[in-house]
Amino acid sequence: MSATSSTPRRRLGPEERRAAILTAARRAFAAAPYAQVSVPDVARAAHGSPAIVFHYFGSKEGLYAAVLADDLAALAARQQAADEALPPHSSARDRARTWVLAHLDHVAARTTRSAPREEPPAAAETRAASRANDLAFLTGLLNPTDAARDRFALLGFLGFLDAAGAAWASHDCPEDDRHPLVDAALGALEGALGDWRR
Repeated sequence: MSATSSTPRRRLGPEERRAAILTAARRAFAAAPYAQVSVPDVARAAHGSPAIVFHYFGSKEGLYAAVLADDLAALAARQQAADEALPPHSSARDRARTWVLAHLDHVAARTTRSAPREEPPAAAETRAASRANDLAFLTGLLNPTDAARDRFALLGFLGFLDAAGAAWASHDCPEDDRHPLVDAALGALEGALGDWRR
């Protein structure tokens, strides 16, 4: 006669529970658009209940915003690390190229599958904060003037990068297209500004 023994599941502390829910949600939102992900499915994958998910995140929208905030923070960290790994006194163009390449590496990781237009309203605030950080980096890098043209040039470049990155991702991020995309993005930025300013 054989006896089966089961080890009791360890009770998670609040931070571990929150992290487990975020991990399950990250996987769910990477596999399907926002509208197709359910809180009960995320809760089940995290070995919890929908009530626990709502306790930590308030709503499905709050859960998505938390996943997106983590995703954008990881992108910013990746870009900063890539920039800091460059030799001192690298040109503005080389720094911008490295920043774009780090962005594309992050796009290829596909943390979420929802396009911004499919996301809940709370995601817009998270994306706006990330966009402000992007503009701060580019402003420090390129030293643009206060003229409207320069402001629109930077915004246009970021919009181009978002759209081109989404198109690249929709074709499963072919490696052969990575460097042409980077060259097009840098060309768009240089053309809009008129030069590299530094």
